[in-house]
Amino acid sequence: MPTRIAAVAVGLLVSLSSAPALAQLLDVPFDTYCPPNSEAACFGVATVMGLNPKGDGFLAVRTGPGSNYPMIGKVHNGDRVGTYAKRGKWHAISFGPNNTLGWAHGNWLGNFIP
Repeated sequence: MPTRIAAVAVGLLVSLSSAPALAQLLDVPFDTYCPPNSEAACFGVATVMGLNPKGDGFLAVRTGPGSNYPMIGKVHNGDRVGTYAKRGKWHAISFGPNNTLGWAHGNWLGNFIP
């Protein structure tokens, strides 16, 4: 019986890890849903660029659109990110191998592809 419980626990862990990327952890969540056959662009792609290599060397990704929100990740020059929404100069993005969701300042996002 303990083996069966362990197998169920592993199955649950696997299904949780394949859940949508951390939207529930954002202080300011955003929608990544794009209706099928939508005529409008629902999301795009941007490249991180212009970061000073002698500075921090990364662009902070935060839980909301402002530097007062906690940092949850970092992106670097050349990284490509998905873009979904915008609030002021802040962009809702997905980044990294797991398409983690967060907010990044738009000053360092360029080469937008809708």
